[in-house]
Amino acid sequence: MLFTTILGVVAGIASAQAVAVTVTVSATASHPIPTTLWGQMFEDISSGDGGLYAELLQNRAFQQVTPNTAAALNAWHSINGAAMAVVADPVPVSSALPNSLQVRVPTGKTGPVGFGNEGYFGIKVTGAPGTAYTASFHYRFPAASSFRGTATVALQTSTGAPLVSTTVTLSAATTAWQFVNVVLHPKVSASSTANNFTVTLDGAAASGQTVNFAMFSLFPPTFKNRPNGMRVDIATVLSEMGPSFFRGNNLGQTVDQRWQWNATVGPLLNRPGRVGDWGYINTDGLGLMEYLNWCEDLGMQAIMAVWSGFALGGTSVAEDQLGPYIQQAIDQVLHTALRASLGHPEPFPLTYVEIGNEDFFAPSTYTYRWHDIVTALEAEFPKLKFIATSDTFSPILSPNPLQYDVHVYQTPTWFAQNSFFYDGFEGEYAAISTNASDIFGTPADGRLTFPTMQSAVCSSGEAAFMTGLERNADIVFAASYAPVLNHVANSQWVRHVSPQISLASSTYTHRASEFATDLRSSGNVLNRGDEYIPSTLPNATGTLFWSVVRKTSNQEIIIKISNTVGTAAPVTFVLPFATVARTGTAQVLSGAAAASNTPTTPAAVVPKNSTITTGKTFTYNAPGFSVSVLTFVAH
Repeated sequence: MLFTTILGVVAGIASAQAVAVTVTVSATASHPIPTTLWGQMFEDISSGDGGLYAELLQNRAFQQVTPNTAAALNAWHSINGAAMAVVADPVPVSSALPNSLQVRVPTGKTGPVGFGNEGYFGIKVTGAPGTAYTASFHYRFPAASSFRGTATVALQTSTGAPLVSTTVTLSAATTAWQFVNVVLHPKVSASSTANNFTVTLDGAAASGQTVNFAMFSLFPPTFKNRPNGMRVDIATVLSEMGPSFFRGNNLGQTVDQRWQWNATVGPLLNRPGRVGDWGYINTDGLGLMEYLNWCEDLGMQAIMAVWSGFALGGTSVAEDQLGPYIQQAIDQVLHTALRASLGHPEPFPLTYVEIGNEDFFAPSTYTYRWHDIVTALEAEFPKLKFIATSDTFSPILSPNPLQYDVHVYQTPTWFAQNSFFYDGFEGEYAAISTNASDIFGTPADGRLTFPTMQSAVCSSGEAAFMTGLERNADIVFAASYAPVLNHVANSQWVRHVSPQISLASSTYTHRASEFATDLRSSGNVLNRGDEYIPSTLPNATGTLFWSVVRKTSNQEIIIKISNTVGTAAPVTFVLPFATVARTGTAQVLSGAAAASNTPTTPAAVVPKNSTITTGKTFTYNAPGFSVSVLTFVAH
């Protein structure tokens, strides 16, 4: 069984003259479809912090910044002349968070004086009944005194108009850190996301006072009310897609900057954060337990990756120095006592462990890294299955991998016309460009900012490729689109792949690719078969592709059709079953050549349902640039 990841590219294919196609369907299934076939791949590329992770404040704990620099104040601003700087606190709030925000109220000031945070490209404020925002921070006075003042904690527009506020008392009676936690209940919704979180003191009453602040947080309601949880709207959409597995990856540009599971668990005060792979600071508020709880909440199987001794900067750990990293991997899989202390005494189910990510970048050292890590993990966890991340069978690895996660970058027409590629492996897959000569170029060079129905034959092309995944589901056990998320205001990933769903501070944007994946796979549970029914094979170099599956629980036949050109294509199905319903349902995603869902046109391409005539023999006319799912009962 091979677990192979595909990052493909698809370019537009010229419209061809429609030729009538007849598809004869077998009466007998050839193989079951694994429950893990369709899932989600997640990497924090401006999509964890400021995206799926519900925390609203950016640079909330001044992690991994250089004190006394302007950059350390990213996302923060002074209000009414407050003097402020990020300092290396001599008495830090925790060993993991050495920096604090030092704020001084100048003498002679009146009115509110303090500071604000702009969030991740804004803060959405909703005044719906029952909506609560939980705000918190730590503070201390560097010098004890008799001062006792009132601070206003608020959400306000960027022009200073109040949306909601409350007051708390700050006491200088001690120099120890003190904790403030408040709940804000907005009565009205803000007209835009250009809002700030603010903390202010009365300038006259607090004149001359200096206060250090640390570890701020502002959370809206979260998915399933999980503390430190996920953003409701995004999590709901991902949940509705019905993913069966969840795979993440974090490597690190250097060995020291690698993702370390033990630095991502427990209280937020104990999480130092790190400079992530994409050049910005990861808070690691979205850590190992949050990922595992997320899998549990959505009923997904976790595919857990462990660090394999290779950093993206090109460094491989020498074999005689691997010991501590192997132990860290063992502890990551185990983490039993810690898991129980964090409120989850029962173990999380785990079948697959991936050894590294994209180790085809360092094949010469992966031979010993794979061997030593897998040998140690097998001794501790004999029931686990291990996934290799080098190219398949290159280099030759020992122990012999039974699963691979391979990333393949290809040229335009390849993606749509390689539904037969896996008549030999999983995948993470996405159409990324219209330009075969520069697939990793800029949008001006043909790089796709948003998936379209035609420009990269994205949705229909990807769907065509997915027919091959179902046809080969006896060897392909998992497939995921990548990336699943991207923030429209901070799009490092758009240079690489058009995402499945886009994020903004206020909402998400459905994409043609997301709808196509949803129709073709498990997103719509109605479209998920449990066994594959052989049929006449599509032309490998053609433009019309299909697969036939059956849901045995209700004897439903599900035919999935992808038309990758702009010309409608008639296709006749000949069925061997004794009884076939006279009518069925067609779910169709289709659009004009350049149709694309964007933040300004979020519903330009949406699935449409209709009733169709079916029978032992029936003809369906697949619209140009379309993904169709036909469903009917047959015995």
